[in-house]
Amino acid sequence: MGWLSAGDGYEVALVDGRVAARATSGRAAGRQLKSLPRALRDHPEVDRLRRFVEWLDRHAASCVAQVDSWMVSSLPVPTGLLARVWPDEAWQSALRDIAVVGDDPDEVGFLRGATEDGELRVVNLDGETVRLSPRTVTLPHPVLLPDLEDIREFAAELGIVQRVEQIHRATWQRPDDLDPKATEIREFTGGSFRSRFALAARASSLGYRVSGGYSTARVRDGGRTVEAAVWIGEPYWEDTVETGALTWQDQDGRALPLREVGPVAWSEGMRMAAALYAGRVIEEGKSA
Repeated sequence: MGWLSAGDGYEVALVDGRVAARATSGRAAGRQLKSLPRALRDHPEVDRLRRFVEWLDRHAASCVAQVDSWMVSSLPVPTGLLARVWPDEAWQSALRDIAVVGDDPDEVGFLRGATEDGELRVVNLDGETVRLSPRTVTLPHPVLLPDLEDIREFAAELGIVQRVEQIHRATWQRPDDLDPKATEIREFTGGSFRSRFALAARASSLGYRVSGGYSTARVRDGGRTVEAAVWIGEPYWEDTVETGALTWQDQDGRALPLREVGPVAWSEGMRMAAALYAGRVIEEGKSA
């Protein structure tokens, strides 16, 4: 974005995500000023740029949220769509270096670019840059990636940093020796919070939905929608509260036996419960 006239003697522009000013006359002409002059703080052009920055921030957050949703649900994404949004810096930041899988489920690569005709440029696990043109790709949840630890080591060697947490996302594997009748996990119960408001605020800050007395995470897993839920206390309760059990239910509201919970829903539910529990009040003298 170029410099815009803002009253007598000044121009304004966005520089590194903030509104900057420069003088157009005098000894400082053409030089960017260290701070915004008082005379410009309420100028319409400055206000317009500030509102534009706010929009850019919302747009960037929306792109990250969408890519995260694709990844958590491992939904097929048209390569043509990725090609169309790639020129947008916010989309590119959210998508760059995300692990993708095309027609061959065993071929994982890190996304590095997309052309206008729908061709993707990825770095495969041999360190080679290759071009793919499948109709769709998936951004797999890490619990579904084969040899995840090897992929993490390779990513570290390449210096890969993902805007959307994928390969370094905390994962949990469902145990094989579960009670056939069990429907809840109590590993993260008893985490004490000073108020229900504090616990609900933590859930919201972590990106989880608060509904009634629960913090919830909805996941599409194996073609069906599953909702994980952790009890966080009755709404408007003003006394201390403790985290409750973790459960899962299907889209019809049926409580799922633990053995029926899919790998992604299991991992994401455990991730939510662990993250809530981690914010508990720890009494002095007691270990975490």
